[in-house]
Amino acid sequence: MKNNLALLGRIAGHILLLTCAACASLDTARNGVLQPAASGSAGCAEWLTTVDRAVARAGVQDAGAYRVPEFPYLRVNRFIASFAQESAGDPQLFEEWASAARAADSEGRAIELANLPVKDLASLGAVTLEGAIARSEDCANERMRADFASDGLRARAAANARVPDDYWQWSRIVGLYPVTRIPFAKGVEQWHEEAIDAFRRHAHGDDASARSVRYAPAAATRLSRAEVASLLSVPSFSPLRQIVLAEDQRSRLFEAFAPVFEVETDGDFDRLGAVGLTSGARPAVDTSRPVVYRRLAYTRFNGEVLPQLVYTAWFPQRPAVSALDVLAGNLDGVVYRVTLGRDGVPLVYDTIHPCGCYHMFFPAGRLRALPAPDPADEWAFIPGTLPEAQPGQLVTLHVQARTHYLTGISIAAPAPSAPYALEDENQLRSLPLPEGGRRSLYSQDGLVAGSERMERFLFWPMGVPSAGTMRQWGHHATAFLGVRHFDDAYLMQDRFAIASP
Repeated sequence: MKNNLALLGRIAGHILLLTCAACASLDTARNGVLQPAASGSAGCAEWLTTVDRAVARAGVQDAGAYRVPEFPYLRVNRFIASFAQESAGDPQLFEEWASAARAADSEGRAIELANLPVKDLASLGAVTLEGAIARSEDCANERMRADFASDGLRARAAANARVPDDYWQWSRIVGLYPVTRIPFAKGVEQWHEEAIDAFRRHAHGDDASARSVRYAPAAATRLSRAEVASLLSVPSFSPLRQIVLAEDQRSRLFEAFAPVFEVETDGDFDRLGAVGLTSGARPAVDTSRPVVYRRLAYTRFNGEVLPQLVYTAWFPQRPAVSALDVLAGNLDGVVYRVTLGRDGVPLVYDTIHPCGCYHMFFPAGRLRALPAPDPADEWAFIPGTLPEAQPGQLVTLHVQARTHYLTGISIAAPAPSAPYALEDENQLRSLPLPEGGRRSLYSQDGLVAGSERMERFLFWPMGVPSAGTMRQWGHHATAFLGVRHFDDAYLMQDRFAIASP
């Protein structure tokens, strides 16, 4: 990993020789104002259109889910969208899909209205925020009922529910992707070699550091396998077989699998903390309050819907090691995910940085890796495996100073640690501003403004928008070679199979 800067320099040289195109900018906001569908109350159609226009003018569109074109009361993520086509011939499944898509829009629209400046909210004629949200809900539900009385519009809604790739195809075309991917492939190969070497050195204790700080969950509910299985087998399920948990049950589940972060620490830039916005909506991390953000996600595997526990730790920055460090910038972090079987036992762990970079998989004993359909693409980099944690043991992520690269993952008994709080990641979609009002950490394109890296000027031919920039959930393109999304509903099923009962 220490040779990354030299490697980037070599890649940049190859790109300059292989291409003569310049990096262009493109408006990536894929959540623009949408035209309402044809039916329903004219008053409600006008209200929803007016709200969407006000949100767009204020620049507070939420990119947490994709707006279904022509149906302004539906939004989908990749998991919800994966059910759209198969629901067309199944009335019950369609109702579940529509309910999930309606709920995603409800959540996104409430966040947008909360982030709308007071003057813009007043321009809607709404007396209060709560009133604007309530009217939006009533109108959205009315529009959906009217539209879905038509079989044709039901089929059209499902057909339109396709989440676009988080890649710029134009930049791959202009950047001569079939040619420029060659030096990038060499770079990816070298990163794999360096990562494996780092994991080997950690396993042998060669990288032990007295300056490491350990962070562990403040509340550490350690459930037995049977207790976790009981939580995951509740008889009541929400649409699309997502689990229904009370808040205390959800907290216990996240606490049960929350990892330890063991971070080599050279300065405050290596201390995890709570994310907030400073004046001018600039992102910042308060290291005086250690926080790890949690998210419940889902994947489809062997005909089942499996829960995924996602944990994100944020650092204030990745500091520059030199004036030419193109990877340095404001904000950095580690995203750790646990995919659970219905029996409560982890099937696979994987990690990325919030930019979508450095995707690693760590399958547990029951899974075996499947070969890549195209060996030239980034498929599933597996630097190691993990056994099942025994009662009282915790998964520990070993993080390098400054770069925040993962250098090891292990299972061990608890040790003295600084406590961190677990908080809902969705709160980052609406944060208070010092000057009043609220704003999302994320821009309308799903990127975190102010976290850009210079590497984006080198990596653009690979099609990843603003490579190195931190991203919102649902916008993590995790491969330069090929196409891969962290939230792909079939990501795990395509890469792993059950090896044993």
